[in-house]
Amino acid sequence: MVFGVCAGVFGVCRGAAPFASAEINNPEFFPILPWDPYHGWKQQTHVEKRLNGFESIAECHFNMAGFVLPKDLRACEKLGLGAILLPDDPVFTNFNYFRAWHKLTDQQIEDRIKRIIREGKSSPAVVGYFINDEPGVAEFPALGKAVAAVRKYAPGKLAYINLLPDYATLGAPDRSQLGTTNYTEYLERFVAEVKPQVISYDNYMVLYSHDLKDSGKAASYYQNLLEVRRVAQEHQLPCLNIVCANQIRPATPIPSPANLLFQAWTTLAAGYRGVTWFNYYGPGYKYNAIGPNGEKTLTWTYLKEVNAQVAALASTMSLLTSTGIFFTSPPPVPGLPSLPGSLVEAVSSEASAMVGEFKHRDGGLYVVVVNLSLERSARFMLKTMQPFALAELVSPVSGKPESFESKDGFWLAAGQGVLLKLK
Repeated sequence: MVFGVCAGVFGVCRGAAPFASAEINNPEFFPILPWDPYHGWKQQTHVEKRLNGFESIAECHFNMAGFVLPKDLRACEKLGLGAILLPDDPVFTNFNYFRAWHKLTDQQIEDRIKRIIREGKSSPAVVGYFINDEPGVAEFPALGKAVAAVRKYAPGKLAYINLLPDYATLGAPDRSQLGTTNYTEYLERFVAEVKPQVISYDNYMVLYSHDLKDSGKAASYYQNLLEVRRVAQEHQLPCLNIVCANQIRPATPIPSPANLLFQAWTTLAAGYRGVTWFNYYGPGYKYNAIGPNGEKTLTWTYLKEVNAQVAALASTMSLLTSTGIFFTSPPPVPGLPSLPGSLVEAVSSEASAMVGEFKHRDGGLYVVVVNLSLERSARFMLKTMQPFALAELVSPVSGKPESFESKDGFWLAAGQGVLLKLK
């Protein structure tokens, strides 16, 4: 049976995104997170009051505030923002604080975790605690002890660790970022040795690939997305993706409605449990949501509307289990799984599409279709494997199901996706 729907690019403005569940095991855990320390990484650049602070984060439809200090928790509570806590420690001047876990004794690791938990003062805004970013395997044993301590002293809270992407360097142990001979080994050792609550990683190849024009770099984005999903599903773990919302290098493209939509919707189509943006204030990068003068930029406006769609769909997406990922043929890069899937037989369009298949906790069947073109809108015709009576669109504006006519196919703007319920 063929289905269709018209889907606009952006939703209307709504209030702040819903409060992020403070329990990692809660079905509603679906973070929309700016990957940024609110006060900066270096003590000398700490900002006590920003022109566009927590209120702007909430207005941008994030449901988490990013990485904050204990003194910020009251503001997070007031705005309904979840938070990942950083320690209020004079030693905390840069990443070295977090990359020194392997230098600590077991007792020192436990004491450090207990201290940051105490600093949270049982605030309902605390979702978890920042542990490490982009570790190599040599750091995994100590990180496993830190995660175990969070489980012991703050059950239900997240011990936040973010992994390297698949383009991190391999090679000799003294020169390798990963410390393994391949990326799959890196992921598997992380699960086995750290016993994490989630698998989070970052990949900025949409921008590095010049808006997907460099197919070799674009391949990394897709392959990393699928491999983390595969390992996470194998070990029954949720996964999180950090994507790019700035000009990651001087010669790369800037954030646009299309490349931001693409990154958000492909993350949703792969069944990830949240979307994280690098970064928000971003010293050292251009075209961030908040510029160097502290004012909102055009990127902030784009990001607000993309986040609005994710926030509208989060309550449904958080109850879905990803059962398959497929691409129209030929796929955008070699080696990706092509249709047919279990639910969708084919998608016809002049643009390539990504198809995510899902099963709801109540047994319902859902499909996400994403326009993979960053240059043009396109009409899509969806043919399912069996004749469903009808389909509903889950509105990216209200989050509510809407019926639609299917005979004319559906149009998606560049990078846009759509969530359909099959009935």
